Amino acid sequence: MMVKIYLDDLRTPVDQTWIVCRNYDEFVKKVDEIGFAKINTISLDHDLGDTAMQEYFRNVSKNYVLDYGNISEKTGYDCAKWLVDKFYLENPERDDLERKHKKQTPIVFPLILVHSANPIGAANIMGYINNFLMNEAQIQNCRRIDIPHTI
Repeated sequence: MMVKIYLDDLRTPVDQTWIVCRNYDEFVKKVDEIGFAKINTISLDHDLGDTAMQEYFRNVSKNYVLDYGNISEKTGYDCAKWLVDKFYLENPERDDLERKHKKQTPIVFPLILVHSANPIGAANIMGYINNFLMNEAQIQNCRRIDIPHTI
């Protein structure tokens, strides 16, 4: 059975079929436990704690600047980078494949969505994942969405 993972420190999706993770460590543990082959979708929030929220209100919402040096906890962006690193650890042969062969060989990687209210953080996640997908000759389908939720 395929599962969906929702990463957010505060919100809970109305659709209860999502597996909810509240922080980076919980997310990493859950993805490792389930494995890429059984996860069809992951939705990421960017800001996963107090310092990320402070950075959002101090700089992002007023100045459109995001300084990761002001954030002490791991973010959804860190989770996106970890997912790509995990993919290459599990698929080292992809490093040596030519682009034409990558196009012919689909990857086992979940659809990554972003539901973050932080526009710069969301753009960073989408850019990172879509760049990975482009380099793997796959469809660049990471996008921002709205998932109905409660708090």
